[in-house]
Amino acid sequence: MSLQNNINHQITESIQTQQLLMSDTAELIEFAAQQIVNALLADKKILTCGNAGAVANAQYFTTIMINRYQRERPSLPAISLVNDVQMLTSIALTQHYDDIFAKQLRALGQAADVLLIYSAEGSELNLVKLINAAHDKQISVILLIGENETTLPVLLNEADICISVPSQSVQRIQEGHLLITHCLCDLIDSQLFGNQLL
Repeated sequence: MSLQNNINHQITESIQTQQLLMSDTAELIEFAAQQIVNALLADKKILTCGNAGAVANAQYFTTIMINRYQRERPSLPAISLVNDVQMLTSIALTQHYDDIFAKQLRALGQAADVLLIYSAEGSELNLVKLINAAHDKQISVILLIGENETTLPVLLNEADICISVPSQSVQRIQEGHLLITHCLCDLIDSQLFGNQLL
């Protein structure tokens, strides 16, 4: 395969995955955005996290909430559980790596907050413990995964939402999660601040 054919293959595969994403998950994305909006209107916050490459999507969502998406507007309360390296390494060293997110959530999370989890590479025990901690605190979960993930969805309850990117490729899953993030942010802004860009 030539280099250009390789490029064409990557782009074509990405387009096909995103077309499937549109047909399979639009309603779930709408529900997730509404859940976030309801929490924000109730003066609650959004907590985000992920492992490996998913960290970037979690940080990006939090940045958009606090700063802006496509317009200037008031900051929205969001906390990324992946940002504090000292916190993460301290918990991993003195407790266990599997507790790096759950311990933070127990300290920072409140009932009726929303937890947005990005998982592109399969089940991680730290996310299992995090989901259990969220339920203990009556925090609803929005879980973004790929079709290869089977462990985390079964932990969810009726108040939670699972959006699965129809791919087993980590790269396509992460691209899908980024697109979902943009959709969520657009819907959140339009519901809270109207459709007009400032």
